[in-house]
Amino acid sequence: MYLSNIETIPGKEIVEFYGMVSGSTVRAKNVGRDIMATFKNIVGGELKGYTELLQESRNEATNRMIQEAKNYGANAIVNVRYATSSVAQGASELYVYGTAVKVEE
Repeated sequence: MYLSNIETIPGKEIVEFYGMVSGSTVRAKNVGRDIMATFKNIVGGELKGYTELLQESRNEATNRMIQEAKNYGANAIVNVRYATSSVAQGASELYVYGTAVKVEE
């Protein structure tokens, strides 16, 4: 599956269009990560627990979007975009969307 954040796959011609596909996941922070983040706020540095949480969320949302595109018969997704939002206190949604297409092989 080709993924691109531009409107084409360089070197490939789009031969079919399937429309928008998306994937999302809502994740909550856990108490352990919040405690460690509080200490890091004092001394500074990367919040590795949150970094891992966001990476896991991006992977899960992307995999869900890819599965939806495969269900249409697409072999590429172009114009991929990510967005985050807070859905409740301590819980955030990571949303990814793009356009499912078929490109020449």
